[in-house]
Amino acid sequence: MKFSILGATGYTGEELLRILANHPQAQVQYLTSENQTGAPIAQTYPHLTQFYHDTMISIKEVEHIASSSDVVFACLPHGHAMAIGEQVTRAGARLIDMGADYRFADTSVYEQWYKLKHVHANSQAVYGLTELRREQVKSARIVANPGCYTTASILALTPLVQNDLVDRRTLIVDAKSGVSGAGRKAETMYLICEAFENVQAYGIANHRHTPEIEQALSAAAGEAITINFTPHLIPMPRGILATCYASLNSGVTAEQVDQAFQKAYGGEYFIRLLGRGGYPATKNTRGSNFCDIAWHIDARTNRVIVVSALDNLVKGAAGQAVQNMNVMFGIDEKAGLNQAPLYP
Repeated sequence: MKFSILGATGYTGEELLRILANHPQAQVQYLTSENQTGAPIAQTYPHLTQFYHDTMISIKEVEHIASSSDVVFACLPHGHAMAIGEQVTRAGARLIDMGADYRFADTSVYEQWYKLKHVHANSQAVYGLTELRREQVKSARIVANPGCYTTASILALTPLVQNDLVDRRTLIVDAKSGVSGAGRKAETMYLICEAFENVQAYGIANHRHTPEIEQALSAAAGEAITINFTPHLIPMPRGILATCYASLNSGVTAEQVDQAFQKAYGGEYFIRLLGRGGYPATKNTRGSNFCDIAWHIDARTNRVIVVSALDNLVKGAAGQAVQNMNVMFGIDEKAGLNQAPLYP
């Protein structure tokens, strides 16, 4: 199975290459870079030496790339994937977009939050949160890979809203991310002198992952849901911890909450349920495709608190993309991904 990566020099592209180097059925076809065309990928990422010797080409050759590939991963800035999506699928390849271009069923929501005109509204893309959309992913030509905060938050809250266990007007997500979640770019906020020994909230009430979380939870609930979502930057390279709050509906028991999570994820390999009273930690998922989830019942306030942890570059990005690829091509879902987390 031949894969190509458009925009291979960002953190997501690098992580795809790291994972796919150990995939038993995947073979690299083309890598692209607009600012490092003609350079070998190992020049940018020396840790990939002996795994890849491929020279990067220009994305302008997208039709040729797609016609020679089974799957194309688009690790591009917002607005770029939708401009080439039709070309990729027309050439016979399947597209997995790592950005936000195909994440919204209603493209006007995308236009509102991303301030870009959507040019491929009839794409029939599938939102690729694998555990929740596996059947749709199987036949998809275009898969929108979810965001990192969104994966952690949606997986944490879906069993509660789907089973009508909580007051859907009371959902709050408080999440923390490592610096790599911002991508491989030089901005003041992400410099070591700014981020080290510092925790900072940002994007309060206007972060772009908010409508993505709301869309998925609304679909699960069968009614429109609005949440409060506050992200934080923490001084570590990778990892996401989402702490999610909701008020329990009258009469809901702790056992019903337990059952909802077991029913939703008890058979899912990449979701590890730590149970009621557990404490997920980012270190326990680092470098892996696992998402750890636990929940607590606060009888004093009648709230449920759900905590989820994952690696933002793996289950929150490249790992989930490979998981989706495996589903799309009928491969063992764990192929290339069945690795223990890195510790310490």
